[in-house]
Amino acid sequence: MIVNQDMMELLDKADQISDMILQSEAYRTYKQAHNHLVHDQEAQELIQAFVHIKEAYDEVQRFGRYHPDYNNIMKKVRAKKRQMDLNEKVATFKVAERQFQKLLDDISEIIAHSVSEQIMVPKDGIIDGACGCGSGGSCGCQAS
Repeated sequence: MIVNQDMMELLDKADQISDMILQSEAYRTYKQAHNHLVHDQEAQELIQAFVHIKEAYDEVQRFGRYHPDYNNIMKKVRAKKRQMDLNEKVATFKVAERQFQKLLDDISEIIAHSVSEQIMVPKDGIIDGACGCGSGGSCGCQAS
């Protein structure tokens, strides 16, 4: 690959965008919420309890409703998830994470559409314009 003036300018612009992201309020809020979450003993215990029951859930999912502990594990998973989600540090982190992800999605969209309006851009975890079913449109979606 030959590095020319255009490539250098593009790399400089990418560095500028990166610096702007790292200086954004959304990033600072996300980083602060993450630090509070990591250092909160109660939140970490709730997360670990959820991870532990999620492992049992994954085992039960292999057999689905036919597993003898299916209903019991499903109730426990929902209860642990709710307990974890109601923790102030976890909830604050999730809000900050969504706001930061939105910023990144918006930046991706601006960059992609500056190249071509036809470029599909991930937004809210899915690619805009695709259903995400993986069937290639056989479900009747408008996959391009």
